[in-house]
Amino acid sequence: MNNENLLTEQFEVHRSHLRAVAYRILGSWDEVDDAVQESWLRLSRSGSSDITNLAGWLTTVVSRVCLDMLRSRKTRREEPMENHYIDFLPDHVAESDPVHEMLLSDSIGIALLVLLDTLNPEERIAFVLHDIFSLPFKEIAQIVERSEPATRQLASRARRRIQGANKTFSTNIDTQRRLVDSFLTAARKGDFEALLTLLDPRVVLNNDRENAPEETIGARAVAKQLMGGRAAAARAALINGKIGVDVSPGGTLLLVLEFTYLNDKIIGVDVISNAARFPELDLVQLEE
Repeated sequence: MNNENLLTEQFEVHRSHLRAVAYRILGSWDEVDDAVQESWLRLSRSGSSDITNLAGWLTTVVSRVCLDMLRSRKTRREEPMENHYIDFLPDHVAESDPVHEMLLSDSIGIALLVLLDTLNPEERIAFVLHDIFSLPFKEIAQIVERSEPATRQLASRARRRIQGANKTFSTNIDTQRRLVDSFLTAARKGDFEALLTLLDPRVVLNNDRENAPEETIGARAVAKQLMGGRAAAARAALINGKIGVDVSPGGTLLLVLEFTYLNDKIIGVDVISNAARFPELDLVQLEE
């Protein structure tokens, strides 16, 4: 095996990790592969024989690439969240960390990326690399070109902002019930525009039904999926501690809509029709 093939093979071992880092930093699938590809190009030009810790080197490089992309994004005043599909959960967070519970909350994927998008690029890098990937501040300082104490301050400020903003995103049970009642009314009447007002523009629908798209993204596309059907048999239900919808024509449970809420809107819909999954649900039907 020649040196180029060996280098390619070594890079591929780390590709999934680099994509995870890039996605959590950027929150955009459209940009992730560009960042990873740029990391590969820099590696191929680096004279890799001097690299003793390839995983660490690549993590640093992809983070720097992402930082440049974030800075460019802010300059262009883009709104990058509209076309995202949130897929990854943070997988490297210590349970003792004060942000741990928020990171693993119901709306983790979408909510965290929305919150991260409120940070400046340096804060975002510091928070993601330290609080999610446990990189030492000494290494992060080199990426953001700050002193180690200043980098600690970046992460601390980001953490406080995320924790504070997360409180404003919570949707209480009464508001959930109001949203679901309005959802059912709109679905039964076929009122498409009313249904749109209840959905966050970034809403994601996951569907386990046969002959249906597994994933649908965006308020209009999701609303079209949810209109009509068996709305007459749909009722509000408490599902795993949140208000959702169960559809039980003739008293037989047919499917369940489990909602994720963000900022008093519906931002996630899980359509569950596989009867084998029903026993896993803590479901209580509610009176209208």
